[in-house]
Amino acid sequence: MSTVSRVALAIIGLCAVFAVISERFLAIDPAWPASIGILTGLLALLVVPARMRLLLIIMNAAVGGYLFFRADTFWGIVTCGLIIVWCLVGLLPIMDGAWRFKTGLVVCSFLCGSIMVWPTAHRMSEGKVPCPRYIQDRVDFHIAPGLDLRGGLRLVYTVEVEQAIRDKRDHFADEMRQELGTAFGFHSGEGLITREEMQKLDAKVRISKPESAVLRIKFTDAADIAKIDDRFSKKFLTEMSQTRGPGADEVTFKIRTEVETQIRERAVATAKDTVTRRVDGLGLREAGITTRDEDIIIEVPGENEKDFDNIKDIIRRTARLEFKMVDDEHDFFGKIKDEELPEGEGIAIYQENAPNGPGKTIPTHFARITKRENESNTECRERFKAWASTLNVPDDHQVGFWAIEETDPDTGKTTELGWRTFYLFGRAEITGDNITDATVAQEQNQGLGQYYVGLSFSPAGAERFEEITGANVNRRFAIILDEVIDSAPVIRSKIAGGRASITMGAGDPEEQLQKARKLELVLRSGALPAPMTPSNETRIGPSLGRDAIGEGLKGMLAGSGLVLLALAIYYRKSGIVADLAVVFNMLLQLAILSSLEATMTLPGIAGLALTIGIAVDANVLINERIREELRAGRTVRAAVEAGYDKAFSSILDGHVTVFISGLILAQYGTGPVKGFAVTLIVGIVCSLFTGVFCTRLVFDWWARGAKVKRLSVGAEF
Repeated sequence: MSTVSRVALAIIGLCAVFAVISERFLAIDPAWPASIGILTGLLALLVVPARMRLLLIIMNAAVGGYLFFRADTFWGIVTCGLIIVWCLVGLLPIMDGAWRFKTGLVVCSFLCGSIMVWPTAHRMSEGKVPCPRYIQDRVDFHIAPGLDLRGGLRLVYTVEVEQAIRDKRDHFADEMRQELGTAFGFHSGEGLITREEMQKLDAKVRISKPESAVLRIKFTDAADIAKIDDRFSKKFLTEMSQTRGPGADEVTFKIRTEVETQIRERAVATAKDTVTRRVDGLGLREAGITTRDEDIIIEVPGENEKDFDNIKDIIRRTARLEFKMVDDEHDFFGKIKDEELPEGEGIAIYQENAPNGPGKTIPTHFARITKRENESNTECRERFKAWASTLNVPDDHQVGFWAIEETDPDTGKTTELGWRTFYLFGRAEITGDNITDATVAQEQNQGLGQYYVGLSFSPAGAERFEEITGANVNRRFAIILDEVIDSAPVIRSKIAGGRASITMGAGDPEEQLQKARKLELVLRSGALPAPMTPSNETRIGPSLGRDAIGEGLKGMLAGSGLVLLALAIYYRKSGIVADLAVVFNMLLQLAILSSLEATMTLPGIAGLALTIGIAVDANVLINERIREELRAGRTVRAAVEAGYDKAFSSILDGHVTVFISGLILAQYGTGPVKGFAVTLIVGIVCSLFTGVFCTRLVFDWWARGAKVKRLSVGAEF
């Protein structure tokens, strides 16, 4: 051993000792000494001979594996173990260094793939394939059986695209008010039009919404119709059509048909993306989500009824968040006389004193409804909304609903009593689009405190929030989630900083926490562009899944077994090598699919069976080429080299063709077709590695290591 080698070995030894001591006695994070030791070892490798290099790598990997074990870093342990195995193969006294390097890669791939598949095999065999708890707890990915194999829940929701069209119409209405306010000189053109400016504008023009895609502008003075000039029309005519009438003082705008189609398609696509984010946030990555026309189809494997109820509650929430000012100045409900209220509905009118600016209060009224016996709170609200829809509410206002609850101070139990109304301005001052983050938090000022969801606004939203709160001090600001008022706090002062909160009410802290987490999830994933209504719900029993997976596996195993048996009989030892390569190919496919947390369905099983056939075809091409070369009188070594060289172009051509087909199916296919395509793509990549790279190592060893005189590639050889 040279002096340089001795010095390098001494450095590595000292680093190893330091790493162990520092972790054991100095309470240093094990990852740090492990990283230092490995880095120092790699630097020392540059100055030592090749064989000594492998020994040093093994030493460093052993120390690193121990430290990763102490740090409970599973994949660090696996990596160090694979490095040791790779180096041990490199130290074998056979063949040349390049062959040993490639063989080490194959051995490590096999071991890594086995570890990745082990927990999946344990789960899918229901424990028949034993797997240590240590590995189960640390390999957190696996292949999940799909709905057709495991059974589960199939939900179909219809996106109410008409609401998306109405939202677009309302957006146009706000822009038109802005433009008309500027044209009449009430508004400067900068920022949103204020409430005072809107009141002045209402005396000049009214914008009504007779249909979901129609806006009608009616002027008090017919001469003011000239305000609808070319500049005004040009801003809206790209997406709307314009007609005069029906009166001389009116102009009608209608959203164009092609724009309506785009809104519908965009609403469905956005709804699918939002539902996908919510499902992923629940950890249900095995769930399948597809669209069909205006329907969104969600398939969730499993059997747990509680989980299904939670999934449905999360998915159907629109998470439409709006901040609207309460209009306490116009006593809308005070005009309703008691004799005008429907009998037997539990509706009554109450008076309250509402804040109305700095140092001011104003008497105003609200309607309240009491729940009937055995009536749910949702049913009570729908009954209340049905009555409110008969009222003549102006287009620029709306009726909001807030749940009335009573909490027992002794038990902490909350009882739902009914609902009350708020008279709101129709325009949302701030929407959920201005929210950048939502987090669950708990008040700490007294006892355990209530849970709430803290909201963070975007810079534009924060600026708008500060502007609105500054202009409406001592007025009520309603926070509305999914058409229900969460709270209507009084603005005490201008609020800067771009933060707000939604409280979870009183009651059981655990229930508050669960509500807060659900709200956090839906707000983070974004609001649905339109509400979704359940169209169909189907339960698929697990017995169907067992039958399906049983028959599917029988078909795949029977077909694959017959092909592998025929290959071994026809090509003898070369056929057995090909069979082992095909089995290795299957192992690698399952390992990759496990790491991707793929869902295995019957089309996926079909994809696995097809890739077995493709892998067999590659080995047949190689063996036939080698046989041709042997018939031509070439030596074993020359026949192997020529056989692989000549077969490779055909193999590559076939694999690339299938790979491209798989990409197209994955891009444009849905549901089962996409699952089949993903399995096919993974199988093609693994087939090239096992069919060409791995089998070549065996043939090279036969030809150059064992130096066989006759190659077993069929009965005639």
